[in-house]
Amino acid sequence: MNRRKFAESAMIGSASIFFGAEALAASDASSPREFVNARQLGATGDGRTDDTAALQRALDAAEKTSGAVFAPPGTYLSRELHMRSGTALIGIPAWNYSGPGGTVLRLASADSSCLLNLTDARGASIEGLALDGRNLGTGIHGIFVNRTEYPRHEDGFRIGHCQVAHFSGDGAHLACVWCFSIRHSMLAYNRGDGLNLRGWDGFILDNWFSGNERAGFAARHENASITFTGNRIEWNGEENMLVVGGDGYQITGNFFDRAGTCGIALRKGRGPCAQFTITGNFIKRSGKLADPESHDSAQILLDGSQGVTCVGNSLQSGRDDGGGGPLSPSYGIVYKGLQNCVIRDNVLHDGALRQLLLDLGEQGEGVVVGDNPGRLLVVKR
Repeated sequence: MNRRKFAESAMIGSASIFFGAEALAASDASSPREFVNARQLGATGDGRTDDTAALQRALDAAEKTSGAVFAPPGTYLSRELHMRSGTALIGIPAWNYSGPGGTVLRLASADSSCLLNLTDARGASIEGLALDGRNLGTGIHGIFVNRTEYPRHEDGFRIGHCQVAHFSGDGAHLACVWCFSIRHSMLAYNRGDGLNLRGWDGFILDNWFSGNERAGFAARHENASITFTGNRIEWNGEENMLVVGGDGYQITGNFFDRAGTCGIALRKGRGPCAQFTITGNFIKRSGKLADPESHDSAQILLDGSQGVTCVGNSLQSGRDDGGGGPLSPSYGIVYKGLQNCVIRDNVLHDGALRQLLLDLGEQGEGVVVGDNPGRLLVVKR
């Protein structure tokens, strides 16, 4: 089986990958080859043995041929692993909403900065893994790019069909990255953000960002050129989506539910958020943990933004599932200090408790707000 066929099988499903695993198991691990079975180099996957050294040997061996490491289903205890450029780490994705399954990498101890380090892994792929941080330590990230400066070349890494959960830091903390993709994955139940981004040129498609203690997605430093489509962002402790001073976003066709503060917040940083398209999203029950008197109790907050199109979104207020928890949010769309922005054709049926649209003033030229039908939620007693 050549590399192209193996990559295709990884995308098609676990059955095809198992055929690859059988072929690898019968091969001679001592000879150079494009695919490395982690079990052949000593990894046990028994959930008790520290497999760090064996997994790192496999990753290092794959680097020599720009190859792939296959980790069969099992639980691999590991400390920090360093991905290598032009390689892939492939498992079987059998995790579910509540917990890991299939190929599980489980953090072995609290003496690591992360579980998978992609800092020097240009063009790497992570596919079909469940990363379990066990809530160990403080500030330990699931996937980490650890830089203070940008590299001369694009990163080009890919994360697909992975679950990254229960880390004491962020699910993925990407510092000074450009050109990357995260698809079909779940970043959930982490003590930090689901995804913390400093960088640009990213495709973030069809993921879950659920139950993180801070934001689901957060970009608090320089950030730009992000396609954010078809994601479900829910039940995070702070904003479901926070962008500070970003540029060039497509936020389209996502489901935002039950944020602790704002559903979507565009805030000023060193400069304004500029050139955003926010279209076709469903934003529901934001502001659960926010002070009802504050502007954090809002579905959408636009503060000092420029060139933003906010059109065709549906907004709904409410309680927790089953009718428990506080009603929220107080406000539908809160906006201030805008320039050349359009807020129109949004539907706010039961969209807020106090005010559907709140104009805080300081608007510049070219601001169009209109045709946003809706009503305040009527609480039945």
